[in-house]
Amino acid sequence: MPRERDDVLCDACYFEDFDLVDAPDKVQVRVCAQCGAIHRGNRWVDVGARDYTDIAIEEVSNSLGVHLNAEEVRWGVEPEQIDENNIKMHCHFSGVVRGTPLEESVVVPVSIARETCKRCGRIAGGYFASLVQVRADDRTPTTDEAETAIEIAESYIAEREDKGDRNAFITEVNRTPDGPDIKISTNQMGSGVAKQIRERFGGTIEEHPTLVTEDGDGNEVYRVTFVARLPRYTAGDVIDPEDGDGPVLVKSNRGRLKGVRLTSGDEYESEFEEGERPDAEHLGSLDDAEETTVVTVEDAHAVQVLDPETFEAKTIPRPDYFDPDAAMVPVLKSHSGLHILPDEAVEDEEGE
Repeated sequence: MPRERDDVLCDACYFEDFDLVDAPDKVQVRVCAQCGAIHRGNRWVDVGARDYTDIAIEEVSNSLGVHLNAEEVRWGVEPEQIDENNIKMHCHFSGVVRGTPLEESVVVPVSIARETCKRCGRIAGGYFASLVQVRADDRTPTTDEAETAIEIAESYIAEREDKGDRNAFITEVNRTPDGPDIKISTNQMGSGVAKQIRERFGGTIEEHPTLVTEDGDGNEVYRVTFVARLPRYTAGDVIDPEDGDGPVLVKSNRGRLKGVRLTSGDEYESEFEEGERPDAEHLGSLDDAEETTVVTVEDAHAVQVLDPETFEAKTIPRPDYFDPDAAMVPVLKSHSGLHILPDEAVEDEEGE
């Protein structure tokens, strides 16, 4: 096997043109002026740095090379801040080569180039690939429903961002009289947000794709509008399914609508599949309840209470949840009559 050239040189000749360190003439760090990400390789990376001195040290360190024959290598980098965008890196190395201790110092200038990353450019340009519209069936979403839906979207996107997905962002939230319109970066994330809103409130999702352009390969690119339509009836509503068994207090609207009969206390579950609702009449809600006095318990099926408007004693159905020892009860008065409401009737929608 032929001997390497370095093996046949004496120390004087070997060290004549020997470099312990291979360093670049300069290093440029590309930084997004909006979000602070840095460009590495062919992509932007979130680094979470307060300043870029540590980043500059890291970039210079990664660009330095030490001779393969060096042993017992020690090195350090000392930054010298020239101005906001320029740093000098003083790099000091020591090692042992052919038994000879060597030291070498190099200075590498670092410049900070402030740019706009692709993500921030898209946000600034109003780019979005999907639109999530929060609406309700035959009604307008309440303020609480609208704000909760927005929080769900923001939380979903923030979670994707925390996992390093730089394609995750919300371009705009528009609070319209009909419900929020949320512009989201990708169709996949728009779908994910719509599904989480449905998981929270129940209801249905409608998808409406629109062809917007073609990519470089000639593939069609669609923008999808996801309509998250909240249920017509919400927990706390009182409805009459008009099936002859009396009004129902809605307890849950996830999947099939569930509730309790105000005449008997029996559990109610709609026969309709998920997303469909019975053609019922809306009678009121828990917010319309009034406290009234129990006059007397007549029997297992009837109780006499005072009408909260006329103060007349009226005999009404006695549901199973009625406490016979109660002096006061919450009631709802509608054209269907006077009915006692449960004290704790609505299930915790978040905890189900």
